[in-house]
Amino acid sequence: MKQIYVLDACAMLAVLSKEQGADKVAAFYKKAASGEITLVMNKLNLLEVYYDLYRAYGKERADGFLAEIKKSPIVVNHELSDDIFTEAGRLKALYRISLADSVALAQTVVSGGALLTSDHHEFDSIETKESVGFVWIR
Repeated sequence: MKQIYVLDACAMLAVLSKEQGADKVAAFYKKAASGEITLVMNKLNLLEVYYDLYRAYGKERADGFLAEIKKSPIVVNHELSDDIFTEAGRLKALYRISLADSVALAQTVVSGGALLTSDHHEFDSIETKESVGFVWIR
């Protein structure tokens, strides 16, 4: 079975904004395109990116981003399954993280993958308390 990596919004925004760590995310994207790994993003986290692009650049750029995602090797999870729902609730209750971050982390836990992120503020304390993999892009 292929290794699963979950993108959170800050990892995707790093690529779009050409921020530090974008090269690390791009390397995972290439591996997903070649079929070596599975790259997943929950639709709620995709919404974060869409919202950010819409606010900063307008509807046309945000819609263009969605069109590109549909052609990309990223698997978008359109469901909030019961497993992800309850795990996200548990994580949010225990660690007081944002709702979107709790969903990205729950997606990671349920899939048995690793989370691609730069969000140390939300996840540093969780890394030592939960058995979930993190790939820090910076």
